[in-house]
Amino acid sequence: MSKLEMSLQAAMNARIIGSGNETMVLAHGFGGDQSLWDKILPYLTKHYQVLLFDWLFSGAVKDPNLYDPLRYSSFDAFADDLIALMDELHLTSSVFVGHSMSGMIGCTASIQRPQLFSRIILVGASPRFITTDDYEGGFDGAAIDNMLSSIESDYENWTSSFAKLLVDNNDPLSIELYFKCLKSMNPEFILPLAKAIFRSDERETLEKVTTPCTIVQVKNDLVVPNSIAYYMQKKINGETTVEFVNADRHYPQLTAPLEFIHVLSRVLGFEI
Repeated sequence: MSKLEMSLQAAMNARIIGSGNETMVLAHGFGGDQSLWDKILPYLTKHYQVLLFDWLFSGAVKDPNLYDPLRYSSFDAFADDLIALMDELHLTSSVFVGHSMSGMIGCTASIQRPQLFSRIILVGASPRFITTDDYEGGFDGAAIDNMLSSIESDYENWTSSFAKLLVDNNDPLSIELYFKCLKSMNPEFILPLAKAIFRSDERETLEKVTTPCTIVQVKNDLVVPNSIAYYMQKKINGETTVEFVNADRHYPQLTAPLEFIHVLSRVLGFEI
C-alpha cells in the first residue's frame, strides 16, 4: 500500500491522548520514535491533547516503503508531512515541541502555515552543525565527513558510539532505549538522512519564522553549543526566549524529565 492509499495518521502511527482545550504536538528527532517522550507524557496529558507520531524513517513505522530517502533529503518534505498530518486531524493553533531536527521542521512548517502553531518549542535544535568563519556550529566539516564515513564503513560501532554521544552516560537505561530506536531504523535510511541533517544550512529559515518560540537548550549538549541558542534567538523574527535545562547531552526528555517539565510548565503556564 502506498502512502497515497492510506492516511498519514495510520502511516505515522499518530495518536492523540490526554485532555485539555489546547493541543501539543511532540515531534521526535533523528533515529528516534514517539516512545522517547514517554517519561514526560503523564505531566502533559493532564493539560493538553497530545499528538504523538513517528516520522516515516523511524523503525516503529510498519512499512519501510513509505520512506523515500531522496524525497526526504530536505526538511521541506518533513514539514509537508507535518502539515498534512495536522490537517488530517483538524488541528490548528497547537503548541509544537520539536526535538533536534524536528525543531527546524517545525520552523519550516510554521512559515508555510503559521495558523497551525501558537508556539514552537525548539529542544536541542540547530540550523547548522558545521562551523564557518562567522558561525559556531559545533563541528568542522572534516568531523562531519568522518561521522558519515563511520556510518558507511562501521555501522554497528557507529550506532553504539552515537547513542553514547547523544545520551547522558550516567543514564544507561536511556542510552539503551535510544540505541534500540536507532538500531530498529532501516540502515539504508540512516546515511542519506544523516547527510541531509548534518550538512544542512537552515540559517535563512530562522528569519522567516514569526511564531513565538521558546528555545530549550541543555547546558552541556555535545552536539549543539549553547551559542546556537542565542544565535537562533537573535535570528528568529517571532518573540523568542531561551531556557536552559541543567543536564548533560542531547536528550533532556530522557535524562532530565522533571527539569524539562519544569521548564515547559513555566513557559506554558501549567501546573505540574
